[in-house]
Amino acid sequence: MENFYAMNTSPDPAPAAHAAPSAIRNQPGEAVESRAVRTPVGVITAIRGAGVTAIMNAPGAGKKANISIGGLVVMPGELSDVYGMVQSMSGGGYTQIGTGAEARMLEIQLVGEILPDAKGGYGRFHRGVTYYPHFDTEVMTADARDLAMVYAPPDVPCARLGSIHQDRAIPAFAVTDDLLAKHFAVLGTTGTGKSCVVSLVLHAILDQHPNGHVVLIDPHNEYAAAFGGRAEAIHLNNLQLPYWLLNFEEMVEVIIGQNQERAYPEIEILKNGVIEAKKMFLREGERSDHITVDTPVPYRLGDLIKVFDDAMGKLERTEEVVSFLRLKSKIESLRIDRRFSFMFSRLLVDDSMGRILSRVLRIPVADKPVSIIDISGIPSEVVDVVVSVLARMIFDFSVWASHDSARRAPVLLVCEEAHRYIPRDEETHFGPSKKAISRIAKEGRKYGVGLCLVSQRPAELSASALSQCNTMIALRMSNVRDQEFVANALPESAAGLLSALPSLAQREAIIVGDGVTIPMRMRFDDLAPERRPASDTAVFSEAWLSDAADIGFIDSIVERWRTQKRDK
Repeated sequence: MENFYAMNTSPDPAPAAHAAPSAIRNQPGEAVESRAVRTPVGVITAIRGAGVTAIMNAPGAGKKANISIGGLVVMPGELSDVYGMVQSMSGGGYTQIGTGAEARMLEIQLVGEILPDAKGGYGRFHRGVTYYPHFDTEVMTADARDLAMVYAPPDVPCARLGSIHQDRAIPAFAVTDDLLAKHFAVLGTTGTGKSCVVSLVLHAILDQHPNGHVVLIDPHNEYAAAFGGRAEAIHLNNLQLPYWLLNFEEMVEVIIGQNQERAYPEIEILKNGVIEAKKMFLREGERSDHITVDTPVPYRLGDLIKVFDDAMGKLERTEEVVSFLRLKSKIESLRIDRRFSFMFSRLLVDDSMGRILSRVLRIPVADKPVSIIDISGIPSEVVDVVVSVLARMIFDFSVWASHDSARRAPVLLVCEEAHRYIPRDEETHFGPSKKAISRIAKEGRKYGVGLCLVSQRPAELSASALSQCNTMIALRMSNVRDQEFVANALPESAAGLLSALPSLAQREAIIVGDGVTIPMRMRFDDLAPERRPASDTAVFSEAWLSDAADIGFIDSIVERWRTQKRDK
């Protein structure tokens, strides 16, 4: 592999000043000469703005062309070598042009070219085509040197993820800044290794940039094992997300719940009470004109109850008191429910917003660039609220920090099971969580907030949010609906690769978008055991060979279940 890149960085012997790349191309270095053999495939018969059509040659005495959908081909020209990707293959037998018989045809999407450099030598590959090929231009298979140059890492920070499908000796890279800043998605059927891909990508980037800031929402308690001491593990036992950090929509969801249309009086009472309670928390003489129901300042539940009691004392009709009593009853039940202790149990209220942001955003990093928010133990009634609060706080913090360019700390939010929080269905979800994540998808790039969406149900994802992900990592998909949804989200240049989605092997993926040089099919590198998420499927055939569990095992589970404590 070193020989390929030695050739890329060391120019070939100086050619004539205006020699075409194809001419320079005929002088490969000895190390790759045996692999640097282009095989003729056919000739161009039609040219469009973004692609060409070629008629295939009949096999002759020479080497037979090995070409397939998604394969890379090259069209040597006088001014540049143009590269394309095979989108489709059609036709019957081989034929000569002009006979009228059905011919084997190739549809080729143009992806880029290599132009001579300033010294007339062989330049670097770049996307887009300046000099289109002409009629009857020969189409050839891309050889080892072509692949090495097309898939070579650009002169910007890159992370190695694996190797390309066509040649396992050639590494596949992702462009770090384009991958993170422009958002990316990891999609695939259950069991295809999405969590391993996420772990591999993050480790590959953090190995080179150890002072990153990654917030990973983990719904299945699987990522802590993959990052170990490199991550701050935040779970139900040590999570602190006080109620006063919630905005009003989130507070209404927690206290009033789903029947909000019938609870208009309670909503108005709660709104006025929260504003008054926040003002009561301020020090004497401190200004309160900036206080709104959504201002993230502390307040005491005791003060909120006192506001309710004072208001009830002024009422004349008994029926008007019912709404106040309902709110008080709900708040009291939340305070004593152990499941909600991370949000409501603190007796003393202090302004801990800075400490919470520091811990979640990893500022300072302190050798732990990842914060893993394990939401697997959080009550289902409020899990969407927790995700909403985290996403909203990350975005709002970045907005208010954007003016301080010298100390900006760009953040990547990784959202596992993304279809749960930003679904396509507009009715059956918690609106604020979708609003918060969608806002990051649409505006996060301006303020240094990247987004990674991970899902095994892409067809259930918000099409708007997915369309903002400029890089897509697609693993095996067998569901036709998911394939169609992903196809609509992919650029036209990747259409030829889509047919491989149902047949991708384990650890294989199709990657398209700004995060890679050109669309590619690739195989991910091996992931060290200590970097793998704890997401292994239960091995029934082994577990059922012995009777290891006993009544003591059940008793211990029941105790943890009742006390809402997890072993950590």
